[in-house]
Amino acid sequence: MELINDFKKSEEFFTKKKYSISLEKSLSLFSKLDATNYSELYFRTSFLIGDIFRETNDHRKAIVYYKKALESFNTQNNLTEKEKTGLSPSINNINLNKLLLRVGSEFHIIKEKDSAINYYKKILNSNTLNQLDLTTKASAFSNLSNIYREDSIYDLAKKYSYEAVKIYRKANKKVLESAALGNLASIHLEQKDYEKAKKIYLEGLDLIKMDSSSRATRYKEFLYFNLAYTLYLQKDYRAYDYQEKSYNIKDDLKDVEIRRIVDEIYTRHELNLEKEKTALVEEQRKLEEAQEAKTSLLFAALSFLVLIISGVIIYNYKLRQKNLHLKLSESKLIQQQSIEKLKSEAQIKILNATIDGKETERKLIAEILHDNVSALLSSANMHLTATKKQFNGDTPQEIDKTQAIISEASQKVRDLSHNLVSSILLKFGLEYAIKDVTKKYSNSELKFEVSAQNINRYNQEFEIKIFNVIQELINNILKHSKAQHAEIILKEEEDQLTVLVKDDGVGFSTSSSSFSDGIGLNQIEARIHIMSGKLTINSKENIGTSIYISVPILKQQKNFKLTSVS
Repeated sequence: MELINDFKKSEEFFTKKKYSISLEKSLSLFSKLDATNYSELYFRTSFLIGDIFRETNDHRKAIVYYKKALESFNTQNNLTEKEKTGLSPSINNINLNKLLLRVGSEFHIIKEKDSAINYYKKILNSNTLNQLDLTTKASAFSNLSNIYREDSIYDLAKKYSYEAVKIYRKANKKVLESAALGNLASIHLEQKDYEKAKKIYLEGLDLIKMDSSSRATRYKEFLYFNLAYTLYLQKDYRAYDYQEKSYNIKDDLKDVEIRRIVDEIYTRHELNLEKEKTALVEEQRKLEEAQEAKTSLLFAALSFLVLIISGVIIYNYKLRQKNLHLKLSESKLIQQQSIEKLKSEAQIKILNATIDGKETERKLIAEILHDNVSALLSSANMHLTATKKQFNGDTPQEIDKTQAIISEASQKVRDLSHNLVSSILLKFGLEYAIKDVTKKYSNSELKFEVSAQNINRYNQEFEIKIFNVIQELINNILKHSKAQHAEIILKEEEDQLTVLVKDDGVGFSTSSSSFSDGIGLNQIEARIHIMSGKLTINSKENIGTSIYISVPILKQQKNFKLTSVS
């Protein structure tokens, strides 16, 4: 009964999403069950530990414990009802197909597709027909469809997608049906059948438009984004409306994620404090027992040794108390450092989300100015030119002035669009955009040189991020360096893009407070960190500055991908 109660507590913490506490208790229970014959509880504990690792994105460990559950599945199925008494009803629905889907999904996530396909097909080959198994089979169909779509085997991908939709529809699982429709639409999108893709995306959105659950909300965000992309490819202006809906949902999901991080930090902090308190009480108890034992020995000893032994006891007691105090202080310091690290990472994510939002907004405004406003001005100018011909050379002065105003407005729109997002960057890529910027800034007092080796076209968002980082470094040189010569070196090697920006200016001390507080450098460092890159700054006063950046390259994406349903 004690082991069953331990399991219930672990499951309760898991339900409350307190994964660290649940994992600690579950592993402790698992080690006890190794020495018993309690097969069903061993199976359920293995499954629960697998779920904890799955929720915390440690997928390889999840596979290990799901396989342990598979090994004990047949044994636990043969248990008597008496042996099963006391277990939570919420886990009595675990069956073989659900467990096979878990293992297949974990292999799918870590890109081991052959293993994933093997487990999914075991589900499809089973003969069970209950409602739970049908839903599980639908998920296996949907996941297989995604694998074949990723490998461009579109006929099989469509076949499995339709099977998933059919089962979800029959079972009235609207949220899962909308996700399966999204996967099906993505297949048509990759085959450039935009009208079919648009129709299916809208059908999926219509199913969950009134559903405000967290799962439905995530699927809405994906469906809105993919629909926006489809409309964009069709040059349909409504793409921006759906993109805005997708971004609004994504912002809400980010707020939820930040709150979850804060709750996890707090829970971990409380757990560590509780452990320290328990250890302190236990150590105090041991000290008191030692004191009592020594006191009994002293009363039995010779009287002339009483004062000496008492002094030793008091000294020993104070020394241990001091050591305990030092250990507790050290533990609190480690906890504080851990919390500060997590806070710093959360701040970096928030800062990068802000920068991404600004870049996306600037790009959107630039596209509207270039594609819409500029086109309208050009059209107005053409109409005026046609009108002038009707006057047979005696053109009113107002028409000439209007054309001059329109020409000036067109130039200002082009300049504004270029300032928001470099048109050279979008058309010709990173190398030409950097050369264009440095050519504008070079003069008789400061000369920029740019060299590029093996630079290609990359993912557009990746190019914009790198361009903005380099432009911020160029601005720093212009504002602060007082340099006469600056050099920018771009190089692609082994799927890494390296950038070296150096100048012969006045430099600065990297240990000063002004350096660590600089907003521009902080933003650059946060941007490089979120791109999984490295940033190195070397600078000395009156010598110059060298800044080295290395980031993994994000190639241009030819196909549009939708997250799989697991």
